Amino acid sequence: MAPATDRPLTVSIPYALRRVGTIMTPAAGDPLEAEGVLNPATAWGPDGELYLYPRVVAEGNVSRVARARVLLEDGVPVGVERLGIVLAPDEGWERGATNAGVEDPRITYVPALGVHLMTYVAYGPLGPKPALAVSEDTETWRRLGPIRFSYQPELDTDLNLFPNKDVVFFPEPVLDPAGRPALAVLHRPMWDLDWLRPGEGAPMPAGVSDARPSVWIGYVPLEDATADLGAATFITRSSPLLAPEAAYEESKIGAGPAPLRVPEGWLVLHHGVSGVTVKGFELAHGARYVAGAVLLDAEDPRRVLARTPEPLLVPETQEELRGTLGNVVFPTAVEEVEGRTFVFYGMADSAIGVAELVRTDAPA
Repeated sequence: MAPATDRPLTVSIPYALRRVGTIMTPAAGDPLEAEGVLNPATAWGPDGELYLYPRVVAEGNVSRVARARVLLEDGVPVGVERLGIVLAPDEGWERGATNAGVEDPRITYVPALGVHLMTYVAYGPLGPKPALAVSEDTETWRRLGPIRFSYQPELDTDLNLFPNKDVVFFPEPVLDPAGRPALAVLHRPMWDLDWLRPGEGAPMPAGVSDARPSVWIGYVPLEDATADLGAATFITRSSPLLAPEAAYEESKIGAGPAPLRVPEGWLVLHHGVSGVTVKGFELAHGARYVAGAVLLDAEDPRRVLARTPEPLLVPETQEELRGTLGNVVFPTAVEEVEGRTFVFYGMADSAIGVAELVRTDAPA
């Protein structure tokens, strides 16, 4: 069961990332930010303001999702105004005896539903599991609960057994494999269960031979989600989409912001990890996270049209090289501001930066 790639890895993707700067660092003396601010989501509020939703990490690696107004100068993000916490690990399934957290939010506004969908990682008793919250005003968020996966006999396994991260919804409906309008969803299961039960091994799905964490795609029937938003927590027809290929993603890959509709199709910014052997979801010191891109077919996002053979952004600045986990750029949000497109990303698991997404084939 290999990912569907219809063109060579080296096909050009006419986009680049250019650094703008750092817009958020931990507030001195704030215990909720003692271990960093990172990996944000974004959303436009009904007041026309752009809001940032950073993961803020307190001592003991306890994560919450905060809200901040993005400050702009001449249409460029330059800073934030903090507005408090919108999601904390208050539910039992979001915390364990020695860990807790709501982590790495991704927000997609879905016009077909009229709401913002926030996926996040609930770090509970069985490790990282995906979850979903919803908002109409971008200020108040209501949990819809853990994200679940339908049983697919052909996989010879249950995807709900495994940790899963980097879940993100497409903003517009597409057709699912059965030809029905659906919301496509990217996610990344991780097969090794040794961290939970030593010796358990990695019971991967039938037809999957690469144990490295890879991007999958699944679907939520639009009719179901329109009738009941809770249906958005139930993902069907999952299949592999992107396995590591390039050197910069040799250890694992994962989806970044919500896919961006561009003239060529769906542009998916992703992170690639190299330099380590992945064991479950614990990474040895020395990991290198970079940002790359993939182009998917507009009508059938299971079709991979192109991948960047080299990363678009690599750790270079002090903020990206040194932090809680150094050598990291981790894109998680993308927004258009006054005709320009900006990508928000985590820097060394400690701060938040901004880069501009630009076309490389545009007239000078």
